[in-house]
Amino acid sequence: MVELEFPGRERLEAVNDASLADLPAFATVRTVTDPPEVDDVPAATAAAIAEIPALSDLPRGAEVAITAGSRGIHDMPTVLSTAVEELRDRGLEPFVMPAMGSHGGATAEGQVETLASLGVTEASMDCEIRSSMAVERVAEDPNGEPVYAARDALDADAVLLANRVKLHTDYRGPIESGLCKMAVIGLGKHRGAENMHNAAIARGFDEVVPERAELLFEADDVPIVGGIAVVENDRERAARVEGVPVENLPEREEELLERSADLFPSLPVEQLDFLMVDELGKNVSGTGMDTNVVGRVRFHNQPAVHAPEITRIYVRSVTEESHGNAIGIGLADFVSRKLLESVDFEDMYVNITTSGEPERSKVPFVVPCDATAFVLAASMTGVPDLSEMRIGRIRNTLEPGTMLASEPVLDELEGRDDVEIGPRRRLTFDDDGRLTTEIEG
Repeated sequence: MVELEFPGRERLEAVNDASLADLPAFATVRTVTDPPEVDDVPAATAAAIAEIPALSDLPRGAEVAITAGSRGIHDMPTVLSTAVEELRDRGLEPFVMPAMGSHGGATAEGQVETLASLGVTEASMDCEIRSSMAVERVAEDPNGEPVYAARDALDADAVLLANRVKLHTDYRGPIESGLCKMAVIGLGKHRGAENMHNAAIARGFDEVVPERAELLFEADDVPIVGGIAVVENDRERAARVEGVPVENLPEREEELLERSADLFPSLPVEQLDFLMVDELGKNVSGTGMDTNVVGRVRFHNQPAVHAPEITRIYVRSVTEESHGNAIGIGLADFVSRKLLESVDFEDMYVNITTSGEPERSKVPFVVPCDATAFVLAASMTGVPDLSEMRIGRIRNTLEPGTMLASEPVLDELEGRDDVEIGPRRRLTFDDDGRLTTEIEG
């Protein structure tokens, strides 16, 4: 927590002639899609377990480590608890282990707290959550750099990876965010994640991640038997739950990534002068905000693949589940004073140091409230007339398809059959300058 002195509303809002009264009408815009969705996630998870033959070869009483990451994946708690139940019904002894690199402050206790904030606890899983940051060197890459794996995983009789397969926020390649990354970074804990990032800075993530995943899959003392892959639709619901044996992992993950890219959510428009984001957070994205949504990467000069044109981004808060880790704050142009005062800089800096890129932790322009952000936008977007400004507001980058949009955006979208537009209304603010108009309405 930090306490700093910043200019007040009156002084900042006097820098130009803009007024909140100049703001146009707004309406909620929803992207209309009909994505595939798994009807019965527990049944799909049970089927996924059956698709991994090595689990059937384990003797009764064998311990199975199931990985759990730091993302807020809607159906993941159900997937994990069902996997625990299925394995126990087979006479096995499953336990859940945090697999999240340096998240949770790079401490065993912090990673347990991170899981709890996502609904993953010993009570909800009905099994032990075994958390430690201890790792062992299990292989080395072609350059002689060590490859690490968690001791908890090595002590188990089998490791079952579980993760969502999706576009990565840092790089493009045939394998991005998914089971292979969970093996390399998740099982690598803090030490493995830092080592991997350093190697990737030099040689490229698209080369290092699949290379190290293969080394882990082939290592005799790393008992990975396969993984449960979840592909989400654009509404954060499982479109596919699939079990993948370890010998098929890299090849199958490439195919699942292509499917995920087809279903990836995006903003209803490609250009905005000003985007308000209600919250960033580690449970939203590893970068706080998904770079594929906002079109800003700022990571070792990596380009954005999908790059909507957004002149200024204002972020209002950090999610409770992030415990003050506001990584991604550096992707914004403005942040609220409330957000900055809630930042745990130690936690964020540990995460940033592990990734090797400080750009995403830089503190943007701090505003006292929402009203001030709107007024200042008239001086910093190239659109001095607020009534003509293309403005959008989303809850977070998990839900970009539902947006509160200003009249210039609405006029563009009017008549399109791939969006629904709600009634137009004026924005309202309370006495403290906080926007009180809801996105839905």
